[in-house]
Amino acid sequence: MQKHTKIYFNFFGFDESDTYIPCEMCNAPVVDIHHIEKRTKNKVTNDYIENLVGLCRDCHIKAETDKLYNMYVRIKHLENVCHQVYALINLNKNIRNEN
Repeated sequence: MQKHTKIYFNFFGFDESDTYIPCEMCNAPVVDIHHIEKRTKNKVTNDYIENLVGLCRDCHIKAETDKLYNMYVRIKHLENVCHQVYALINLNKNIRNEN
């Protein structure tokens, strides 16, 4: 598994054995983890969760070819990242309250 795919899977709680991971744009099955900002050639990594989004083939092609759509992908993905962070915060609060 590629590094950027691992980062995405770990953040959203997916596993290699998952048979369905939804596209963040249309809910079709994910086939690619898209770099919202393209990967750089000078070996500086941009493999951070805010830059990695799970997309189906059609949405990935559209994000690669349409700058406005790619901007929309970024906005929607950041909303999903925020929801995941809030869920993790609430989970930690609940665990602390149980102890």
